[in-house]
Amino acid sequence: MLTIGPLNDLPGVRHAFFTREGGVSRGIYASLNCGPGSGDDLNDVRENRRRAMAALDLAADSLVTLKQVHSPEAVTVEAPWELGAGPAADGMATARPGVALGVLAADCAPVLLADQQARVIGACHSGWKGAVGGVVEATLSAMRRLGAAPERTVAGIGPCIAQRSYEVGPEFPAPFLEEDPANARFFCPSAKLPDKLHFDLRGYVARRLKRAGVRDIQMLPCDTCAEPKRFFSYRRSTQIGEADYGRLLSAIALEE
Repeated sequence: MLTIGPLNDLPGVRHAFFTREGGVSRGIYASLNCGPGSGDDLNDVRENRRRAMAALDLAADSLVTLKQVHSPEAVTVEAPWELGAGPAADGMATARPGVALGVLAADCAPVLLADQQARVIGACHSGWKGAVGGVVEATLSAMRRLGAAPERTVAGIGPCIAQRSYEVGPEFPAPFLEEDPANARFFCPSAKLPDKLHFDLRGYVARRLKRAGVRDIQMLPCDTCAEPKRFFSYRRSTQIGEADYGRLLSAIALEE
């Protein structure tokens, strides 16, 4: 698993960005697939999630994940729910110790957030649709309702697809440029195909966090698409013709 220094430095906060290593799943899901929405054996997924929580010294049933739909919706978590019973949303916040907020991703950016002073944490799944729609801001708003402040919040952006791997068509930048012409900085031309561009998802998510008032933003320099031994990737699986793909787990929790 991977961690980010500023989040590690917060007393009473545990977090991890898990890789695909260390689980029991087989085949294209090998080995730490934590996504119940995949075609993997559900018992294997449950065991993988249990192992992930054990790595954080938490009980298996402390982990909550959402029915992620690439939305700007964020919810407040009061207590854990059964696997698969989470609401349709892409962000969440809690002030309850012992509840692990989990984000599932396979190229999209997982964002973990903590205001240690207020004892409030948050997490969101930020693909391009959710990012443009405002999932980062919605998650921070959910945290604010629990007493958090963006300027005190530490943000960690976990493993996601890097700009060099994120090739898009010429129509793709339109919603970003409508929002702000300065977002052109997150696109660069493809060296191979003149009608293609490359998008910096990680940089764009970081900018949304900064504009929302978050001052301490750290990013892991990983490329899920280009590192098959460490990460699952939707884009890579599509490119090589795999029928499905595993999901990486990122999680954050307040200590009891």
